[in-house]
Amino acid sequence: MASHEFRTPLSTIVSSASLVAKYTETVQQENRDKHIQRIKTSVNSLIDLLNEFLSIGKIEEGGIETHYARFNIKEMLGVVCNELEGIAKKDQEIIYEHTGIEEVHLDPALLRNILLNLVSNAIKFSPEKGQIKVSSSIQDDEVTLSIKDEGMGISAEDQEHLFERFFRGKNAVNIQGTGLGLHIVGKYIELMKGDITFVSELEKGTTFIVKFKTTEHHTNQ
Repeated sequence: MASHEFRTPLSTIVSSASLVAKYTETVQQENRDKHIQRIKTSVNSLIDLLNEFLSIGKIEEGGIETHYARFNIKEMLGVVCNELEGIAKKDQEIIYEHTGIEEVHLDPALLRNILLNLVSNAIKFSPEKGQIKVSSSIQDDEVTLSIKDEGMGISAEDQEHLFERFFRGKNAVNIQGTGLGLHIVGKYIELMKGDITFVSELEKGTTFIVKFKTTEHHTNQ
């Protein structure tokens, strides 16, 4: 499975690089741009794959430590959503809003990775022109994140296994992925003593809800 996932983007890079070399005329810039974009997308896919395999290795070895800090959650999540607009499909829209106070005491690196994964999934499994709604709120000493998409949804049968390592939904077999992302997300949330739930219906989209306590006294592990 891993070798297949690595082979696909590598094959794309090789074929696109060969084709770019053939477009030598100025008028062929559009063709060059198309293949350069395919190369960039494939390289990013490889980076994501490597990061997932490195993360799962560290998790299994107990090598992930939590490093808590105070930071502005609205600022950070706004930046992440802006970054992810760069990989969104045509006319997809990422809408982010925050309510409540803005300062939290969590692990910013783990929280960033959790959001990156969940919003990337929403982009991947949603159609063009779809809306992805991201929200964060702080109320009664609890941080709540919500990521809602209008995508293909998850069947009731698959929902039971969603956070298992290497699990892929039956309706996602034609979409690139390792089945590690949500497993890693679940482990990161566990490390921060948080909780993740979701609601999903086939062809009607999925909403993930992540919650953390803000008043807990944390120590680095």
